[in-house]
Amino acid sequence: MKLEVLRISSQDDSTSGILYEIKDNRRYFLAYTLEDEHRENKVMGETRVPAGTYNLSLRKVGGFHTRYQKKFPTFHIGMLHVDDVPNFEYILLHIGNTDENTAGCLLVGDSQNSNLIQKDGFIGSSTNAYKRIYKPIANAIHQGEKTTITYRDFDMEEIISNKSSDDVMMTSLVDDKFEKIIKDLKQIKSAVLKYKPL
Repeated sequence: MKLEVLRISSQDDSTSGILYEIKDNRRYFLAYTLEDEHRENKVMGETRVPAGTYNLSLRKVGGFHTRYQKKFPTFHIGMLHVDDVPNFEYILLHIGNTDENTAGCLLVGDSQNSNLIQKDGFIGSSTNAYKRIYKPIANAIHQGEKTTITYRDFDMEEIISNKSSDDVMMTSLVDDKFEKIIKDLKQIKSAVLKYKPL
């Protein structure tokens, strides 16, 4: 299973995003997301994880696991854990509503308020969203399916320029060259038609 977090709004105190499942080369919406803000230098409990692709596993120890085991006894088999994040530990997908409910972890919800308006951001119906997405993800991991999550900094990506570079040509330049080739071919054809052998 392949998951992707598309980060769409990075503000001073939070990052809003969207969680997708990627299947058959298409994105399928799963939930809205909320994380800590982007920082060049990590501040403990106040920084989102670096962009990249990470494996997911089930974490079966710790306070979150114990609480969720009691809260969801019929389906909880371990916390969704993001493995091997550089300089981060215990990064989970879990329930929460604002930036204050996370320390680098990914919160999920069924509604989202703009973090341009609410500085800590806000996602609603988090428990419902978590229960809905948890089962298929946890089951895939439990059954041994390689399950990854890719964090993509869409909010910070460079806009693709239409300027030409060494490896990219503008379409207008291609059109100009194409027109010149057509003109040259017409001249060659005309010269061939005028040519009369001795």
